[in-house]
Amino acid sequence: MDLHGRTAIVTGASGGIGSEVVRLFIEGGANVLCIDRRTSSLFEGNSQAICMSADICDEESVSAAVSFAAGRLGHIDFLVNAAGASGPCARTEDYPFDELRTIFEVNVFGTFLMMKYTLPFMRKQGHGAIVNFGSVSGMEGYPYEIGYGASKWAVIGMTKNAANENGCNGVRINSVSPGWVNTDMMKRTVESYRSVVKKECTENVTLGPMKRPAEPVEIAKTVLFLCSDEASYINGANIVADGGMTLG
Repeated sequence: MDLHGRTAIVTGASGGIGSEVVRLFIEGGANVLCIDRRTSSLFEGNSQAICMSADICDEESVSAAVSFAAGRLGHIDFLVNAAGASGPCARTEDYPFDELRTIFEVNVFGTFLMMKYTLPFMRKQGHGAIVNFGSVSGMEGYPYEIGYGASKWAVIGMTKNAANENGCNGVRINSVSPGWVNTDMMKRTVESYRSVVKKECTENVTLGPMKRPAEPVEIAKTVLFLCSDEASYINGANIVADGGMTLG
């Protein structure tokens, strides 16, 4: 996919999926502003990558980061909101409110703020593509996931709201909802499940007919497709990339 001359902002750029998204953008020739809470040497020395430490939960930090991106890159073609927090697994009545608040700050408010400050640049340009991250947990009522699941439900809803508002501006906004992905987040979630059910929790890890989790690059390729011109008529969609997990 030829992305020479294109620019992107990717949050959660040091994560399992985020780093693969950045890598694919770079391979296609795009210049990328990589945003994460912690600086990473992952793309150090690559002239197409600009790495920035920023807190997407903080409005001033987001405003400054997006303004910097627009000034440094000249324009913003793509925004990928890959930053995410999973939180613990717990019954609703046992779920720590502070943990739920943190999940919403990252997954919901962070995604909102990045869209809020990027959309004016894209509208002025008359084009752009935004990809947010939902989850099958935001589509199904899985046990012990009220924090993560509710936050992803909200992201999918926000995506549709924003897509409806901006379709006439040349800006497309979609979400990707993975199932299990072979990342550190998956490992932490499985361990958290185990602490709740007090036994081997394979019954909670439903992989679906493909009988394996996705690899991060498989989700990243879905993101890149939604950003590409090949997806020019896809707007307001929630693309489920779960290997058939939600088939039942």
